[in-house]
Amino acid sequence: MERMGSLSGLKDGNLGGGGEGTSGVGLSSLIFLGTGCSNTVPNARCLIQPSDPPCAVCTQSLYVPPEKNPNYRCNTSLLIDYCQDDGVHRYIIIDVGKTFREQVLRWFTHHKIPQVDSIILTHEHTDAIFGLDDVRIVQSFIPFSPPNDIDPTPIYATKFTMDSIDIKFPYLMNKMWKEGQEVMPIAQLDWKVIESDPDKTFMASGLEFVPLPVLHGEDYVSLGFLFGQKSRVAYISDASRFPGSTENFISKSGGQLDLLIIDTNSLHKVSSRSTHLCFSVLLCCSQSLDAVKRIGPKQALLIGMTHDYDHHKLNVLLAEWSMREGIPVQLAYDGLRVFIDL
Repeated sequence: MERMGSLSGLKDGNLGGGGEGTSGVGLSSLIFLGTGCSNTVPNARCLIQPSDPPCAVCTQSLYVPPEKNPNYRCNTSLLIDYCQDDGVHRYIIIDVGKTFREQVLRWFTHHKIPQVDSIILTHEHTDAIFGLDDVRIVQSFIPFSPPNDIDPTPIYATKFTMDSIDIKFPYLMNKMWKEGQEVMPIAQLDWKVIESDPDKTFMASGLEFVPLPVLHGEDYVSLGFLFGQKSRVAYISDASRFPGSTENFISKSGGQLDLLIIDTNSLHKVSSRSTHLCFSVLLCCSQSLDAVKRIGPKQALLIGMTHDYDHHKLNVLLAEWSMREGIPVQLAYDGLRVFIDL
């Protein structure tokens, strides 16, 4: 296995030093459950209304199985396998979007993840929350037991996000069933309010998180998160622009980032009206890579890609950029597992 940052192509490997060899035994890890946009890849329209010539990235999904296809992308989501000092593993997931059930079937089984211990939400758009109903499948469950016998999973979100979820999924906001009330097999969630303020840190399953407010369009705030003590990781999945205070906090507090995971959405559209950071080959500019240069992490991975991105072709361009700028950057892909000492 190669370490992250190998310019010949990213594979599962170690990051941040330490650990017990390349197997990752005794290390925490980051598992990319999804690296795609809200529409996911393949884009269904490309398959039912094919263009001429057809979309090469989406058409590839018809003959290459998802587990072997880095261009197959579910909604952006990260699973943190946090190995505590006592060796006990805790599983923390950031965002549960429309494709959450598929991600569980594909990657929880592949990586042998038994349950989710905590959930963190970046915002309340469908690609971040519409899998909430399926959280029940990753909770500890005794068959035929009433919901009150299941320990609710802590879920961290802003009040704005919670209020929106209360409208979309009011039944998920009820923590406990009343005596005599009909039992329904739904997720049991313990809602915890977090602030859009880097000074208001919170603990999830023993790991400290720093909220990082970013703009997701000019009038909407989403959250990224900074976490890890031994290795510092910043995760920013839905952003079009960084407030100066957020970017300064990431760059200055606690030293250089070990890993920046950052949004890059459209490959061709760089616009002031964009709700995501973009990458324009035609204009020879990239909001995502400009942000990487300003923040200056040791390494970076790009997520949130549309079908504009061909994994292998773009990584060739990124390898050239990485050599020139001295910061290894690559596209992540669904199912990627990076071992890291948190």
